[in-house]
Amino acid sequence: MQIIKTESELEKIRAGAVLTIGNFDGVHTGHQAILSAAKRIAVQKQTELVVMTFQPHPLSVLNPKKAPGSLMPPVLKEHLLAELGAGILFVAKSEPELLSLAAEDFVERFIVKGIRPIAIVEGEDFNFGHKRAGSVHTLQKFAGAEGIEVFIVGPKKAKLAGGQTVEVSSTAIRDMVTKGKAADAAILLGRPYRLIGNIVPGRGKGKQLGFPTLNLKKPQQIVPAEGVYAGLVEIGDGEAQVCLTKERIPAVFSIGRATTYGAGQSLLIEAHLLIDNAEQFTGRWMAMDFIERIRSQQKFVSEKELAEQIGRDCQKAQQILRNVVA
Repeated sequence: MQIIKTESELEKIRAGAVLTIGNFDGVHTGHQAILSAAKRIAVQKQTELVVMTFQPHPLSVLNPKKAPGSLMPPVLKEHLLAELGAGILFVAKSEPELLSLAAEDFVERFIVKGIRPIAIVEGEDFNFGHKRAGSVHTLQKFAGAEGIEVFIVGPKKAKLAGGQTVEVSSTAIRDMVTKGKAADAAILLGRPYRLIGNIVPGRGKGKQLGFPTLNLKKPQQIVPAEGVYAGLVEIGDGEAQVCLTKERIPAVFSIGRATTYGAGQSLLIEAHLLIDNAEQFTGRWMAMDFIERIRSQQKFVSEKELAEQIGRDCQKAQQILRNVVA
């Protein structure tokens, strides 16, 4: 997949591609449905799929206090978009000048004169232009007048483990992650929620208890609610490499402040790998895939009681992960 980051580079795109535009934070199953439809049309028309996205999220420029947390780093988004068939990714920098464009001006500048697609594929809730005044119907009007077909993909719904049916959205997934609902978030994402970051030195408390951990530097992503989780780890020498590796090491994750050791502790993101010699990975990069929440954090009266609970957590995680890694 070719990545372009400036408007001047749009001339590299051959006219007649199929285009889809969006933030695509999470690249969830709703996004996947749009990308699948766009790719299918691109194949039918014997052309390539172009994806236009924005970095950072437009709200972080327009109204930072209301900007949502990110579900993934840019490198993971790029990796997933490439897997889903994008031939070219245009990462537009979210700047006030771009974000102030009226919907009609955005279409003229970036679509008609810039990317010059033969077709555009969007979800029903697509909005664009200044104050998000443009809708898919606005897009149909302006792009259609230039002979560009606009295809609309309906909303994606998912059934949660508890039987509830919800509409898939990045907002819903953010809410699930912040509440620790890892299994539900995975259903909407189509894969486990993933944190990516550097492995950094810890305090060594886990090793003293007989359960050594790898500590993750807090990433620029939404961190799941404090608690203990069953999960899978992938290790690599860089941020991009952990998106590619398929090692999938079973683990127990702890997100919390270690209140057993006193108040005022900083938030720790730890992974106890359910294999031997896990310490060999110190100093590398780690991806943590959250499969299921085991329990909330709690304060223990002694290290012995804490170690016993961690042992039970490991047993529970092995039961949960048995079918996942099979």
